[in-house]
Amino acid sequence: MEFLKAFICGGLLCVIAQILIDKTALTPARILTAYVCAGVVLGGIGVYKSFVDFAGCGATVPLTGFGYLLARGALEGVRDQGLLGAFTGGLAAASGGICAAMLFSLLAGIIFPGKPENL
Repeated sequence: MEFLKAFICGGLLCVIAQILIDKTALTPARILTAYVCAGVVLGGIGVYKSFVDFAGCGATVPLTGFGYLLARGALEGVRDQGLLGAFTGGLAAASGGICAAMLFSLLAGIIFPGKPENL
């Protein structure tokens, strides 16, 4: 049942993004940025936590989950280090995901090199 909830909730987030791509003039980059910002805002006010508790990985894997992780890390950083923790806490909490994204991007670039464009 846990897998079904994660699949449905994560899928709904993807469906919403696809509808926004198809029905609005928003670019995918703006939609992705809006998802991260929504995760930060909802995580900051404490609403996203209940969604994470219900949906599990269906809520933490999409970009809204990344925003939630940043907000949670910033709040913990403020609690532990004061104002400086607001800036460092989010990055410390998300550093594993950021490093993995950079490493896999590098590996993809090495394995699948781009072709130069004819100018």
